[in-house]
Amino acid sequence: MYDPVSALIQLRKAFNHHDLDLLSGCFTPRAVLVAPDGVGQGREEIASYYAQFIEAFPDSRCTPQTVTVQADSVIVEYTLTGTHNGPWLIPGGDYAAPTARPIIVRACSVSHLETGLIASHRIFYDQMELAAQLGATLYFPAHGDPSP
Repeated sequence: MYDPVSALIQLRKAFNHHDLDLLSGCFTPRAVLVAPDGVGQGREEIASYYAQFIEAFPDSRCTPQTVTVQADSVIVEYTLTGTHNGPWLIPGGDYAAPTARPIIVRACSVSHLETGLIASHRIFYDQMELAAQLGATLYFPAHGDPSP
């Protein structure tokens, strides 16, 4: 029997050390990541998702506040901190130029594990909260409205 929390502890350590190889190894080969700013299927896409965030916030760190375990599911509330020193991919596919501003973003993840590895990882955070800290305004067009 495995401890379902151990995969999330390993994921946090890998993220905080910016070790994408170790990070991708926390996931099953066919894992799925769903977040407000993207979806990744498989280890390579998931590592790419994290790489984009780490590039934008090269000193980023994850600090868990609460961890809840129910069978093979783990819910973690955490904060992400860092400094915006790289291009940040924003909704619509554009990049926000580095601002050198610090961030602290509240987030939550819900993970389902299979044989000790993360099979499904859903991340929840407020994109507007992050954008406001960077001094950016995000435009979310209404359905069918192509203009900002």
